[in-house]
Amino acid sequence: MGRIGISCLFPASWHFSISPVGCPRILNTNLRQIIVISVLAAAVSLLYFSVVIIRNKYGRLSRDKKFQRYLARVTDIEATDTNNPNVNYGIVVDCGSSGSRVFVYCWPRHNGNPHDLLDIRQMRDKNRKPVVMKIKPGISEFATSPEKVSDYISPLLNFAAEHVPRAKHKETPLYILCTAGMRILPESQQKAILEDLLTDIPVHFDFLFSDSHAEVISGKQEGVYAWIGINFVLGRFEHIEDDDEAVVEVNIPGSESSEAIVRKRTAGILDMGGVSTQIAYEVPKTVSFASSQQEEVAKNLLAEFNLGCDVHQTEHVYRVYVATFLGFGGNAARQRYEDRIFANTVQKNRLLGKQTGLTPDAPYLDPCLPLDIKDEIQQNGQTIYLRGTGDFDLCRETIQPFMNKTNETQTSLNGVYQPPIHFQNSEFYGFSEFYYCTEDVLRMGGDYIAAKFTKAAKDYCATKWSILRERFDRGLYASHADLHRLKYQCFKSAWMFEVFHRGFSFPVNYKNLKTALQVYDKEVQWTLGAILYRTRFLPLRDIQQEAFRASHAHWRGVSFVYNHYLFSGCFLVVLLAILLYLLRLRRIHKRTVRPGSAAALWMEEGLPSQKAAGAL
Repeated sequence: MGRIGISCLFPASWHFSISPVGCPRILNTNLRQIIVISVLAAAVSLLYFSVVIIRNKYGRLSRDKKFQRYLARVTDIEATDTNNPNVNYGIVVDCGSSGSRVFVYCWPRHNGNPHDLLDIRQMRDKNRKPVVMKIKPGISEFATSPEKVSDYISPLLNFAAEHVPRAKHKETPLYILCTAGMRILPESQQKAILEDLLTDIPVHFDFLFSDSHAEVISGKQEGVYAWIGINFVLGRFEHIEDDDEAVVEVNIPGSESSEAIVRKRTAGILDMGGVSTQIAYEVPKTVSFASSQQEEVAKNLLAEFNLGCDVHQTEHVYRVYVATFLGFGGNAARQRYEDRIFANTVQKNRLLGKQTGLTPDAPYLDPCLPLDIKDEIQQNGQTIYLRGTGDFDLCRETIQPFMNKTNETQTSLNGVYQPPIHFQNSEFYGFSEFYYCTEDVLRMGGDYIAAKFTKAAKDYCATKWSILRERFDRGLYASHADLHRLKYQCFKSAWMFEVFHRGFSFPVNYKNLKTALQVYDKEVQWTLGAILYRTRFLPLRDIQQEAFRASHAHWRGVSFVYNHYLFSGCFLVVLLAILLYLLRLRRIHKRTVRPGSAAALWMEEGLPSQKAAGAL
């Protein structure tokens, strides 16, 4: 008769067999065997379900991590918990041309992953408002009296000191960074102002403030900081988690011969103010130059930096192109345009004996002003009268020469070098005038579509000024749109369009430009990028401290052991293994005491004794 034998590394008395007729023989197994086998089966089941629970738990956390992170950014309006000892603080003072502003930032303790950046956020007071304060005038006003600069800036630092917990002052870095207003001062005056700050501030405040923490930053640095801040808020410095995320292949600067790495695609920025226009975007691939002169220019426009906490890690090495164009802001461009009108009109009148623009009855016809609006240009005591014709296409054609484009390859406004942009795999955000032009009057902020924008701009320009005024009085435009915006909307729309498409060479069908005032409902300042860059080495200190603690309590540093489900299962399995081993030793000991037990065991299994077997 067939027999199936089942055995394992159990004591011999636990071996049993199953036969087709004798299946119930397993029921003859003694109670202790059944209990031990049942407990072992329960332990295996517990271990299995522990692994399943952990996998589901952490899998769900991984899936929800991205959503929770972005949700935190969107709804990050809770008051900062100043009683939490694990919260760190940083202060940045933006000394601009018209005034100075202090920003207080905070971040939790670094998570210990050397590939992650600090989670820096703007500090919020008990009323959940950002901790920001501004004073006037600009710091450059003290060029002739630098000894007064410390008194001038003290209100900002006192304000910050009131919000940062007193126990945290000595470890809170303070950065005083000066921009446009200070750049135009002679170097000697810049040095005198900075010297006064470095001498007096440590006397009155306990913040972490060294010589490198007060400086005049270049336009290039300011652009890089703005690019860092925006991409940080957008989450573009984080790891790839979803298959549908836009990625890009990057040749790390300095290691072009190595294989390209794949990481999240960063966003470029366009910022058009009243005086200047700026563009900044990552250059993922190694670029070539048309000439040695172009290469020399490019060195001043390309910034290469590492945002990681470890210089040996290349995951956060970026190559960013930053260019600032003075005179290409909306108001400055209009001024240049009016200067050209005035000079050309005066010259033509003198040469041709005409009276164009000299009286309201014979005005200069300006295609860049709304239909039938009247305006004036005054220079040197002379007035040129204007009347708008509202011709958007003619306006664009008229201002095209102001782009100062050249025939040289890879150039943009003013013939300045511009590395190629991969338009099919890129994304840009347009701020300031890019947003105002599309939203304040045309109400088209957000995703930019050239065809829709040009149609709306044409319709606006061709609408009579009296109708536009009536709409304005009825409150149909943005709340902060004023008559100055209405008057020059036509010109600025044409200027923005030409700068974007002709100056920076973006195709008319480009669909990845978003015009915005804020990112995730937050105004993103370049100061965020500044403190992120300047504190990039701080995580290394936390990581080293964690490593030191882990060397003394290593098991706590292993997440899967620390999980109580898996720990309980492993502990139970080990306990059962020890129990089984002890029981086996006990059985062996009994056999040695009763040598006749072996024959009994053979008989229990229905087999002949060893003597009988030998006889066969």
